[in-house]
Amino acid sequence: MRGMSGFLAVGVMAAAFLASPALAAKPPSKPAGPCIDAAMACTEWVPLGKDGGRSLIYRSLPLTKPNPHVRRALIMVHGTLRNADHYFTTATGAAFLAKALDDTIVISPAFHSAEGGCKDALAPHEISWSCAGDSWRSGGMAASDKNLSSFEFVDEILRRLADKKVFPNLTGIVVAGHSAGGQFVARYQMANRVHETLGTPVTYVVANPSSYAWPDASRPLPEGDAAPAAAARGWESETPHVNFRYGPFEAAQAPDYDRWPFGLEQITGYAARQTPDQLRAQLVGRPTTYLFSQVDTLPLGGFDGSASAMAQGATRRARGEAFVKYLAEHLGGKPKTLIVPECGHNDRCVFTTDDVLKEIFPPL
Repeated sequence: MRGMSGFLAVGVMAAAFLASPALAAKPPSKPAGPCIDAAMACTEWVPLGKDGGRSLIYRSLPLTKPNPHVRRALIMVHGTLRNADHYFTTATGAAFLAKALDDTIVISPAFHSAEGGCKDALAPHEISWSCAGDSWRSGGMAASDKNLSSFEFVDEILRRLADKKVFPNLTGIVVAGHSAGGQFVARYQMANRVHETLGTPVTYVVANPSSYAWPDASRPLPEGDAAPAAAARGWESETPHVNFRYGPFEAAQAPDYDRWPFGLEQITGYAARQTPDQLRAQLVGRPTTYLFSQVDTLPLGGFDGSASAMAQGATRRARGEAFVKYLAEHLGGKPKTLIVPECGHNDRCVFTTDDVLKEIFPPL
């Protein structure tokens, strides 16, 4: 009996031990949900350069906290207003519609500037990007650090995303931008030097830029779908226009038409470290989707009406359609093109469309 009572006492003690709240095994903690507010709570600083500089990003999840749940990443580049907060909410809204918030990190870098006509309030040690000519959109050097290019900001974000110690299950990164952000992505796509080094696939989505870095000195002839009157009526069709021919451009009409960032002559900034042949090869060799809004045929939203930009076509849509056809016919490229129905020059209309959601959040 004494042995049986001892056995029962041990059993009671074991049950009490396992039931104790302090000693029972804790269930695995659920990861914090994504941060989706355009507020400082959803921001993070990215160190840049050698002098203690930094630039701000809005992000749905931390860049430095290990997270095995992240399988995709979207970097969304803002437009000429440098309104990363707006583009962050556009991107997180798109992620919600695509049911991708839980497995995607969404990032919008802020190219703030307190130079010249730009009056952004900078935090201590924040990089001031160049405002003159908005050179940040073409890999220009920072106003506060002449050794640091705007393209290096995204280089650093990509390197952090590709760190398997932080995001071990990340399978792909999309770099997207609209308007001036589309210009940034179009030129970053052809010029960045990290694409092949990351070990993680990167794709690019270019939406409605005002101009491109043309791969040679030819330009669309003002006839067919490039004729100004026809380009203005381009909104009438939901399919890409293809009636373009190309030829020499009279430089007297626009002496700078083929200089960077409109072409590959006299390249400056980050892209100057590569030859035109290298840039051309990367332009057609990296996976890119070009988005053109169906009714983006008016000179609105910061439309570039300079002579160098007008040499590429009369409207944003006509410029883009002529550009991608040239890449396919003359450089052997295979760019993907989508016309976004019923949208004008509006990032939220573009990036929340069903077909576009598949491009910025590719199936896993």
